[in-house]
Amino acid sequence: MPRLKTLGVTALAALFAPALFALNTQNAPMSNPAVPGTLNYVEGSVQLNGQAVTQSNVGSPAATLQPGQVLSTTNSRAEVLLTPGIYLRLGHDSAVKMISPDLTNTAVAVEQGRVDVEVDQLYQQNEIHILLDHVPVQLVKTGIYEFNANRDTVMVFDGMAVAMRPNEKWVKVKDHHALEVANLAKAKPANFNTDAQEQSGLYRWSSLRSDYLAEDNQQVAGMYDGGEPGWYWDPYALDYTFMRPYGFYSPFGWGFAPFGWMGGWGWGGWGWGGWGYPGFYGGGGYNNRLHRPLPMPGHSGIARPEGGFRGNAFHSGGEMGGFHGGGGFGGFHGGGFGGHGR
Repeated sequence: MPRLKTLGVTALAALFAPALFALNTQNAPMSNPAVPGTLNYVEGSVQLNGQAVTQSNVGSPAATLQPGQVLSTTNSRAEVLLTPGIYLRLGHDSAVKMISPDLTNTAVAVEQGRVDVEVDQLYQQNEIHILLDHVPVQLVKTGIYEFNANRDTVMVFDGMAVAMRPNEKWVKVKDHHALEVANLAKAKPANFNTDAQEQSGLYRWSSLRSDYLAEDNQQVAGMYDGGEPGWYWDPYALDYTFMRPYGFYSPFGWGFAPFGWMGGWGWGGWGWGGWGYPGFYGGGGYNNRLHRPLPMPGHSGIARPEGGFRGNAFHSGGEMGGFHGGGGFGGFHGGGFGGHGR
């Protein structure tokens, strides 16, 4: 099961961040900010649209999934950034296609193998859909999810996902439940052995990557004093980590520091009582988040002329305004190339 990790003393490295960062600015040109689809880590042989990519390409436009492009692994793994605070990780012999990299309408299709998605932050404006066998599955809570294209199954370790049946009714998949989407009209979520699945190679690797990113976060938290929630470049690990103004634990249990915590956060301030949460998605709950995705290949979404979509069982009826049009994010920061990885 996920476990809580005490924020480590390795974060003391942040005290020396300003001097070291000055020596590594060539690895973080601000002209290449992270966007949905940015490759964040490569382990082994990975191909982006048929071209080999390595850890040295991380953070560059050449290692960013564009609409219609496919990222694939063999005996390898890869990590991709989606919206701020959401990581998509590919296991061995897996492939994903970018459908829509838009900040408020992010959609990725799992075409082969297994993919984990870690959701540390989900904003009201985010519409995150993972397509499995042409079925869009929306992620509506922070948590840990796995999509298996070989079995057409989505597993929710923690959090909640929803899928739309052919009759336009939503089916909820809560934590510790799995859903087979191949026969979605009749399929029902069922319990699965969470402890056993957490021993899989992909799950354990995802937890390790989350651990590394938490360490990166603590390492550079003092470097970026203030700012907006988003992806921030770590010039030591040469990858992006996620930061926001207040600390939190990832669904795997690893501790992430807030901006500038070395300057004003004592250990007494850390802990759930000290951080607190402002509530899921800024209020409104998940019922106000479920939107039918825009028409996609293999999916018969019915767009209305005014840009809205017909309501469903999770709405109060009538028409809804379609995908949120609000605000985007200013939280994509940093950029550049990495020369090595873990």
